[in-house]
Amino acid sequence: MEVISHGAREGVTGSCHELLLRNGQSLLVDIGLFQGSEVSGDGADADHQDIEFPIEHVQAVIITHCHIDHVGRLPWLLIAGYRGPIYCTAATAHLLPMVIEDALKVGLTRDARLISAVINLLRTLLVPVPYDTWTAVAEMPLQARFRQAGHILGSAYVEVEEVIDGKAFRAVFSGDLGCKNSPLLPDPTPLERADLLVLESTYGNRNHENRLERQQRLQKVIEHCVSDRGAVLIPAFSIGRTQELLYELEDIIHQCKARGVPGCTWQDMVVIVDSPMAAEFTKQYRVMRDLWDCEAKAKLADNRHPLNFARMHIVESHADHERIVNYLRHTGDPCIVIAASGMCTGGRMVNYLKALLPDPRTDVLFVGYQAQGTPGHAIQRFGPRGGYVDIERERIWIKAEIHTLGGYSAHADQRELLEFMDSPEPVKHVRLVHGDAPAKKALARAIQARFQCEVSGY
Repeated sequence: MEVISHGAREGVTGSCHELLLRNGQSLLVDIGLFQGSEVSGDGADADHQDIEFPIEHVQAVIITHCHIDHVGRLPWLLIAGYRGPIYCTAATAHLLPMVIEDALKVGLTRDARLISAVINLLRTLLVPVPYDTWTAVAEMPLQARFRQAGHILGSAYVEVEEVIDGKAFRAVFSGDLGCKNSPLLPDPTPLERADLLVLESTYGNRNHENRLERQQRLQKVIEHCVSDRGAVLIPAFSIGRTQELLYELEDIIHQCKARGVPGCTWQDMVVIVDSPMAAEFTKQYRVMRDLWDCEAKAKLADNRHPLNFARMHIVESHADHERIVNYLRHTGDPCIVIAASGMCTGGRMVNYLKALLPDPRTDVLFVGYQAQGTPGHAIQRFGPRGGYVDIERERIWIKAEIHTLGGYSAHADQRELLEFMDSPEPVKHVRLVHGDAPAKKALARAIQARFQCEVSGY
């Protein structure tokens, strides 16, 4: 087998890896959107999403999860003529059409008929597959199996196996591996073995703080922000990060009420979710609660609702969104606003930033990775008050206070990536993807020191 990376080879967006077989057939693992200043494998800029590699030999597509940087170029793949099967977990198959519909509206067209035609075509190609079950892949001499990745609902890493000269050769594509003990989601399933492991390296050069510490930091940062008497803006991805934040905010509010502390900051805290996509995915997370972990299910049994609590307010219409933005611009009332996009590249968060970044009462809290070239990265780098950012060709001066909670990540850190690699049968070769150069180099050194296996891609 040979693997060619058409994206996420030298950055963290545009994930797309082609597995080529000896018989000339191939399959794609993910087909993600490029974001920020990152470039594709052939040098195309991030605004150019066309499929610029031949697809006539591509027999199948496997999707690890439905984040936009792993699925966002599916419409372009269909435009290029692909009509083969698209394999994914059942939860991903359920969520994927909503993600692609949004990608179409943002990146291609607002034509309702065209969008409907693409979504209907996509639905005919989807092949939902259960976790932990070997499945034949199209008309190829392969079988594939999805294993729990613990990254977002429905996420998986994928094992692809071909029998060569009587021996099963196994390539494993990590997709995005989640952290252990993450809210709502089970831990990643341990790796059994891999002849080739295509491994993400987003946080290959650092370790996260533990979950209790990060929740305490979240609470302290927001309490500090509220003392500024202004809004706390949290840019967050619609799938995964928003639900994780809601889960932890509900827990903080619950603990505050249980202690009965008079005048507690959290007693009257309003948590605003202002993103149609995030609201819909939060609803779907509640529907698919059978995929939650044991801790989350125990809260439901205790009559708690971590994704639908009393102080949570969902903004439905764009008119309501505009009213809230204008209200906060003039009053600065303390509240928490969670809105997409996570890197401030679009969505309703942009309007909040334009209105409230110049207000010193505002605090912006980053809880996710900000790719270079995105507005989020530009805002984040200022740290204390000062500087400016260009958003949608408009220069916005920053007087808000900027915070970053690095422990909030849906990606495994270096320690967890090494633990994942520690399989009963040693991994023979690792190809590092989905990471910046410093993260890849640090992880490569750590892998070589611990496992003495061959590492490439850094």
